[in-house]
Amino acid sequence: MTGRPGGRPLVPAYLSTGGVARPSRAHLERLSVLTGSGEPAPAELPAAQAALLEELEYGSLTVLEAAALLRLPVSAVLVLAADLLDRGLILARAPIPPARRFDPDLLKRVADGLRDLKHR
Repeated sequence: MTGRPGGRPLVPAYLSTGGVARPSRAHLERLSVLTGSGEPAPAELPAAQAALLEELEYGSLTVLEAAALLRLPVSAVLVLAADLLDRGLILARAPIPPARRFDPDLLKRVADGLRDLKHR
């Protein structure tokens, strides 16, 4: 099978999920981190799920990164990942929350303290 110009696959994304439109797990997000569980993959695993498992053999990926590597929409990868989670073939954890902003006053006091130490 050859791809279209621009590298897009000929197979529609919904076929890679078996026609399933929504993931079975609502807590998965675009930045959820996926990791292989180490369980052997069954032989009857659909091609798209096998490809996702293969990508996770090399380490953890976010759903967004996996979608880019597999050239699938994020929504399709969410469905694939949820099914693999249900089968116990991968693990997922919530995205790391963004760090809180630093206190500018604290930063100024630290800088002032360092300047005082330098001039002693």
